[in-house]
Amino acid sequence: MAKREKILVAGEWITTENSLEVRSPYDSALVGTTCLGAAEEFARAAGAATEAFKEMRSWSGHKRAALLSSIADGITANAEKLSATIVSEAGKPVKEARAEVTRAENTFRIAAEEAKRMGGEVLPLDVAPGADGRFGLLRNFPVGPVLGISPFNFPLNLVAHKVAPAIAVGNPIILKPASQTPLSALLLGKIITDAGLISGGLSVIPASGEAASTLLDDSRIKKLTFTGSPAVGWMLKAKAGTRKVTLELGGNAGVIVMDDADTEQAVKRCITGAFAFAGQVCISVQRIYVHKTLFDTFKEYFIKEAQRLVTGNPANEKTDLGPMIDPASIERTLDWIDEAIQSGATLLTGGKRVGNTITPTVLTGTTAKMKVCSNEIFAPVVTLEPFDDLDRVLGLVNASPFGLQAGLFTNDMSAILKAYETLEVGGLIAGDIPTFRTDNMPYGGVKSSGFGREGVKYAMEEMCEPKLLVLQGP
Repeated sequence: MAKREKILVAGEWITTENSLEVRSPYDSALVGTTCLGAAEEFARAAGAATEAFKEMRSWSGHKRAALLSSIADGITANAEKLSATIVSEAGKPVKEARAEVTRAENTFRIAAEEAKRMGGEVLPLDVAPGADGRFGLLRNFPVGPVLGISPFNFPLNLVAHKVAPAIAVGNPIILKPASQTPLSALLLGKIITDAGLISGGLSVIPASGEAASTLLDDSRIKKLTFTGSPAVGWMLKAKAGTRKVTLELGGNAGVIVMDDADTEQAVKRCITGAFAFAGQVCISVQRIYVHKTLFDTFKEYFIKEAQRLVTGNPANEKTDLGPMIDPASIERTLDWIDEAIQSGATLLTGGKRVGNTITPTVLTGTTAKMKVCSNEIFAPVVTLEPFDDLDRVLGLVNASPFGLQAGLFTNDMSAILKAYETLEVGGLIAGDIPTFRTDNMPYGGVKSSGFGREGVKYAMEEMCEPKLLVLQGP
């Protein structure tokens, strides 16, 4: 029987009465067992974090940077173990799992550099009569203990995007990883404690959302950073009261392919964007709008490339698409595909369940009211539609409750600037898919996609409070 993994609470690796089984999304095999925390563990963690903050807030930049670099080294040393864990518990194809580990290492290295650059601003205040000789110093100060809640789809790197910025500014953090994928986070927790983070600086507590949310009744918690579903995110925000909050709640990203685009490049990138990790990515390509002069060529090539993808065991080096995270997600996806077809859409390819996977699915003839267009499908499903007018297609992309990122393939700078001004998104990726992300760029959305920004530097700012000092000069 698999060893029951301990959880990290208030600087100690402990066991609890309740267990959590982690099973492979691919074949339901038992991957591992860990412990479930409850309100009691979160309260202990909050107390330890409060004590740790007294020391962490005063750490020098070079001390924070050295710790973060050591953590990055630990990720490198454990890369294969981390990759294998991601494959097993998340069902992510091994080549994508390795890429995630590399990104997580880079996230900590970026944080190490940013920890040295936490500067401020000198403000001239003599802009009005009576303020002669006055100037201001503006600095960011860490807010205190952070509650981080992370999702299953990037079980290592999205944890890194909460933990690394917190350490970089001197905030302790209490992490609740996704119940489907806690083992990667626990392994990272071991790497971080081995690197020398003080007791209470990090707790990793697999638990129910209800247990974690009890911390929002605890005044010792100063910041919530959440990545997950809109329903849960907005509920937690309402409960968070006056605390600082960052929400990243997903999207249904649109791509526009203009008539001057390189069709082959656009197809290949859209294939990657639509089907990486079986579409279970917040910025997965979900809606593709292709200029009518390219549409037929694009459609034929896109279907051919989708059908070439290998679906199956995520541990196989050749696999492109692994499983959906759970059977409920499979059934929901198939229901939405069926709803679209029954409402007049045409299935161009895919739409079949094979074990716990869904074959790459392409639909056309869809409308904005269909769930495959209006909601976040979070599955290997993409819609493909023609357009002939830029203003109209910008409106179609905006006809969504979400606004995370969008992509635009064109060489026309005027079209790029118009889209940049018009699209209701947190980021427009020109010449590529909305799935593009580097770990230093500001990342977040508008509307139902949430608010606030991740990306190391920007997450650090979200975990700080600016404070002004006004001085009288000579």
